[in-house]
Amino acid sequence: MSVESTKQVMLKYFDSTHSDTGTMADDAVFTIMDTGQENHGPEGIALMLKDFYHGTFEADAEITNTIFADGQAVVEAYVVGKHTGMFAGVPATGKDVRMPICVVYDLENDQIKRGRVYVASGVFLQQVGALG
Repeated sequence: MSVESTKQVMLKYFDSTHSDTGTMADDAVFTIMDTGQENHGPEGIALMLKDFYHGTFEADAEITNTIFADGQAVVEAYVVGKHTGMFAGVPATGKDVRMPICVVYDLENDQIKRGRVYVASGVFLQQVGALG
């Protein structure tokens, strides 16, 4: 893959607010690095993203930085919205959150093959008052 084709695939994915499963390989895997939880295939990943952005939170990703390379991409963003479900052991608080997130993507054959998701859960815990 070229840098340009990587960028095109990722921008299509980002512009769809993470809902374009056609940008993912059939055997794609997203891993939540804090917990090791894996989500497999376009449908499993789409379900995880829907639950995160419209279940655990009612939020959007506010992208602040992107890096594109040959077959790899990195996005740095904030999850911005309300805490509406269980996250990091904390039941829904209804509080506003602005939590940093970073995802590292590996691509093959113009499709997303792997995503490694890093969430700053400590920031979340502080924002919802769950830190002593």
